[in-house]
Amino acid sequence: MATQILPAYFISHGGGPWPWMKDQMNGAYDRLEASLQEIPRQIGITPKAVLVISGHWEERDFTVMSSQNPPMIYDYSGFPEHTYRIEYAAPGSPRTAERVRELIEGAGFPARLDSKRGFDHGTFSPLAVIYPQADVPVLQLSLRRGYDPKDHLAIGRALAPLRNEGVLILGSGLSYHNLREFGPRAKTPSAAFDHWLQETLLAARPPERIKRLLEWEDAPSARAAHPQEDHLLPLMVVVGAAGDDRATLVYHEDSFFGGITVSSFMFGGV
Repeated sequence: MATQILPAYFISHGGGPWPWMKDQMNGAYDRLEASLQEIPRQIGITPKAVLVISGHWEERDFTVMSSQNPPMIYDYSGFPEHTYRIEYAAPGSPRTAERVRELIEGAGFPARLDSKRGFDHGTFSPLAVIYPQADVPVLQLSLRRGYDPKDHLAIGRALAPLRNEGVLILGSGLSYHNLREFGPRAKTPSAAFDHWLQETLLAARPPERIKRLLEWEDAPSARAAHPQEDHLLPLMVVVGAAGDDRATLVYHEDSFFGGITVSSFMFGGV
C-alpha cells in the first residue's frame, strides 16, 4: 500500500510522436515537455503503475489493457518514417488491470480485459517524457462509446482507491481538439473554452465542478473546441477520481501552434 494519496492528472498530450521530432518543432513543445518532466517530482514516489485514460481508445464497454508486455500502436499518419519504429518498452501490469476491472464492475458497469491492446501515442508520447527509462508499469483504460460524461465521472469515482494503492491516474487528451481549426483560427474558441475550463476546475467547488462538467456542451465555444469529445472525456474520469481535491494548473500556453490555448491540471498533491 502507498503511504500517500497520489495526485491525479489531466494532461494535454500534444500531437503525434512529438518527443521524437523536437528538432523539427522550433520549441513548440518546450513548455509541455517541462511540465511532464515535473510530474515525478510532484508525486515524490515511484508509482506502482500508471493507469492512462487515453483519448485514442474507445470500446463498447470500459476495457483495460492487460498485457504484461504491451505492443505499440502507431495511430497517426504523415509523420517521418522513424516515428513508425518507436519503441516504448514499459511493462504492463496484469495485476493492476484485474484490480481496475474489479473496481469498475463494483460500480455496476461491465468491463473487460484486452490482452492484445498496445500503447497508442496518447500514452507513449507523454510517458516517454515522464518516465524516459520505461521502468514503471503502464496500462490503459478505454473510453466508453457514447461519451456519456456521467458514466466517465462515475468510473473515475470507482477508481479513486487506486490513488491510495500506488497507482498514478493520468487522463491523456487535449483541452482543445479541433484538428480542422488548428492555427490562428483556433485562438478565440480555444481561449474561450480554456477560460471556462479553468473557472470550472480551479474556482468552482466540487459539486459545482461536477455540474459544470456534466453540462460542458453549454460552455463557450464548447463544440468549436471539441467537435467530438474523445479528448475531453479523460478529464471526466480524472475529476471523478479526484473527489474533493483541489485542482492546480500545471501547464498552460496561449500560442501553441499559432495561437491555440491549451492547459493541463493536477488534482491533489502539494
